[in-house]
Amino acid sequence: MDAEREKYARQARMLANRVKKRHLHLRKRFSRQNIDVFRLYDWDIPEIRAVVDWYAGHLVVGEYVRKQSTPEWLSMMGSAAAEALGVPPDHLHLKERLYGRSEGQRYSRIATTNRMIVVSESDLQFYVNPWDWVDTGLFGDHRLTRRMVREACAGKEVLNLFCYTGSFSCYAAKGGARSTVSVDRSKTAIAWTRRNMALNGIGGPEHRMIQAHAFDFLSTSKNKPQRFDLAVVDPPSFYTRRSEQDHFDIATDHPILLNGVAELMRPDALIFFSTNHQDFTPRLDELNFTEVIEITADTIPEDYQRKRSPIHRCWRIRV
Repeated sequence: MDAEREKYARQARMLANRVKKRHLHLRKRFSRQNIDVFRLYDWDIPEIRAVVDWYAGHLVVGEYVRKQSTPEWLSMMGSAAAEALGVPPDHLHLKERLYGRSEGQRYSRIATTNRMIVVSESDLQFYVNPWDWVDTGLFGDHRLTRRMVREACAGKEVLNLFCYTGSFSCYAAKGGARSTVSVDRSKTAIAWTRRNMALNGIGGPEHRMIQAHAFDFLSTSKNKPQRFDLAVVDPPSFYTRRSEQDHFDIATDHPILLNGVAELMRPDALIFFSTNHQDFTPRLDELNFTEVIEITADTIPEDYQRKRSPIHRCWRIRV
């Protein structure tokens, strides 16, 4: 046990040194860009299976959990990283990150504080909650993708499917979108989207939020007149809808999903499609789109780049 604890202490020192150097490297530049959320560490050292994110003075430390993980390991890593950065204990948030649906519910609620902090990203702001879920409400790895969407949507009608907390919708609105429709099956996500829109001064009937399953929305919308010029489609890798027999798996179902989205798009419209599935094999050549370009390399910020597989993959599709 003493040998094991000494191994953990050595790993904690290594992690603390790494995040301190990384924070010094990134903080001034991101401060000038008014960016409060960035990644400091992502399993850079093979034996330290952790991810460390900075959220405006809060530190979120997650462990890529294995079945043989020791409960005290994550606490030791988090405490060392927080101490290195001068982060007080009440601003340290420890999370277990699980892979695949075989591990059970990946995104179940882990606390009920309902606490929020406001973070900035360029000239926009967002509510995040580092206490209650593994994911906080803002995916920093899509910072550049959000900028692309903003630059592409002036005067356009925009669909944000699987909108989560609405960050893409906020960027679209700030980019001059004529209208936005934000869709998510979660009541919590829709309420969060509404708060983020209000935080950024976005309102009015041209910006709608709809609680619905994605495929239900696509099905009912085919018979309605509204059509879109740009869509953001960033689904989870897997989710159960109403039963274990009724589920979505991006590996097999993304062609059906994207065909359904295309039916709601105007000619020459754009779809930004993304996934964080680590073993994803695209079948986009099966679809009758005018143009499909993978833009992954242009959408991953410096702080989210890593030696192993990219944190996400992204395509720009012209209908």
